[in-house]
Amino acid sequence: MDDVETRELRYFVAVAEELHFGRAALRLGMAQPPLSRAIRQLEERIGVRLFDRDRRGVRLTPAGATLLRDAPAALDGVRAAVRRARRAGAPVRRLVLATKAGSSHEFLQALLDAHAAEDGSTPIDVELCEIGEQAGLLLDGTADVAVMHRPFDDFAGIESVDLYSEPQVAIVPAVHPLARRRSLTMAEVSSVPDLPMARWPLADWTYPPGPGPEVHSQAQLAQLVALGRTLLVIPRSSRAWQWPEHVAVPVLDAPIATTVLGWPAGRSTPAVERLVETGLRISDVTATATSA
Repeated sequence: MDDVETRELRYFVAVAEELHFGRAALRLGMAQPPLSRAIRQLEERIGVRLFDRDRRGVRLTPAGATLLRDAPAALDGVRAAVRRARRAGAPVRRLVLATKAGSSHEFLQALLDAHAAEDGSTPIDVELCEIGEQAGLLLDGTADVAVMHRPFDDFAGIESVDLYSEPQVAIVPAVHPLARRRSLTMAEVSSVPDLPMARWPLADWTYPPGPGPEVHSQAQLAQLVALGRTLLVIPRSSRAWQWPEHVAVPVLDAPIATTVLGWPAGRSTPAVERLVETGLRISDVTATATSA
């Protein structure tokens, strides 16, 4: 069997997802005849038929369905490898740290300051992202290391080290009666008729059922709380992004949130290991500061 080219895999994925050669060609920005030839060549390389074609349309064969399950990850892996190689070959090697905007602010500032103070430390670029995007940035080669949180983030394919744990608080509109409470429970924040709890994305990027708004960004969430349209439960240290229109109320039985540093499994580097050591060294001080 001849080696399969990434170009052929891209063509296959387009046809497999569209199940229509014309639409796939349009999506790829090419004419249909060369796309059809490329798919036939791919089938010859692999030695199996990937599509059934007849008057009713195009359908995946069992072999095609199997390839479709694996091909996108293979293409992602190639792109990640190229991205890492380019960054590794840059004149000045830099460490890219991904973190969700607004989270773990005290720890992040302490980590950057402590790392910069060390002799010979690798310069760090901070890649701010939205909710749940850290794992993707690690796996696609954009970032080397990320500040993440258990039990919220997806750790598939990620190695990590726990740094510190903290309780959670409910962020509620300052004008709502709940803002006057000294503490709350999960049962209480989950059943407020006029203030439905915001729904965070699951690991597969779907959302659990419920009346509350789907969370897509920190800015969206902050404004919805300020407008009295939702409440949310977040780690106590995330209070850093609170608006004046927000009040944080402790949630006594909310799951404990743990801040971690994560990196792609099997891809640790001396620079990442040094940053992790620094994170562990300052984590106790940060945990004390965030509990104040």
